[in-house]
Amino acid sequence: MRAKEIIKRNWFLCGILGCILAAEVFPSLGKTGGLLKPEWTVKYGAVGIIFLTSGLSLSINDVLAAGSKYRLHLFIQTFTFVCIPIMILIFNLVLNNIMGINEWILKGLATVSCMPPPVSSAVILTKAVGGNEAAAVFNSVIGSFLGIIITPLTLLFFLGSTAIISVLNSVVMLGQTVVIPLLLGLAIRHFRIIRNLKLLPLSTVGQSLLLFIIYTTFCDAFVTHDIPMNATDVLISVVLVVVIQIGLLYISFHISLYLKWYSPGDVVAITFCSTHKSLTLGVPILRILFSGYAHFSQITLPLLIYHPTQIILGGLMVPPFKKWMMQKKSG
Repeated sequence: MRAKEIIKRNWFLCGILGCILAAEVFPSLGKTGGLLKPEWTVKYGAVGIIFLTSGLSLSINDVLAAGSKYRLHLFIQTFTFVCIPIMILIFNLVLNNIMGINEWILKGLATVSCMPPPVSSAVILTKAVGGNEAAAVFNSVIGSFLGIIITPLTLLFFLGSTAIISVLNSVVMLGQTVVIPLLLGLAIRHFRIIRNLKLLPLSTVGQSLLLFIIYTTFCDAFVTHDIPMNATDVLISVVLVVVIQIGLLYISFHISLYLKWYSPGDVVAITFCSTHKSLTLGVPILRILFSGYAHFSQITLPLLIYHPTQIILGGLMVPPFKKWMMQKKSG
């Protein structure tokens, strides 16, 4: 019974481990172009439903209240688009001068630092902890739209290269996958089209869809065999990405806690939203910038590692964050 209780209490973390194992055993099922068609089911299905459930669980007043928290939005967007690129630039200079790390791996880290926040993982993790979901939704949407303009400009500044991104196509995609489902969920809740919304397992649905995203992400990772680099480069990339993410999570959490402007729920939203990076926008940009380069796989690897790592670390943080939130509420 003890083991069952532990698994039940930590089902999301167990689900992450199960998804990684399933992806290794059955990678062809969830890879891009596979039977599950993640290029459609994830992009337009899972992400859309995640924001639909967010709209169903929020009131319009919650969203308006979240929108008025300018200090919270300013912190998240500044940390995402300004602080992280600067910190990674300094980090890369130190690594290059002291350790002589492969310059293309360092360029990959710099590219990751310029990416906007994702539109799903930060929201689901914030909701799983019980943080300020409305603020997470608001900043994920705003950050994605800002990334269409800011990300190419920061890439131009830090790497000396830029990408031609179709702003119209990006806006249409974000509208279809994020804005429309979110507004639909808000409308259903506001006009009470569905009665007894509290009886619906919205949080469980969202976390289950995130597990589906994790599975398909690792399926693509396991079927990719065209990384012409030695084991040392791969190991170094993994270690650097993990160290960077832990450092960013620590910094964003403690700075937001120190400022005293934010509630515990706000701190949770800040920690996840300001440190997560988007694979959806990142991969197309990298393909535009470096496709055909001899070192393309080396510069892409950090972003491919960053995406699942942020979800795994986030999943590990859910139980202690919940405990911390309960202590704050009771204290």
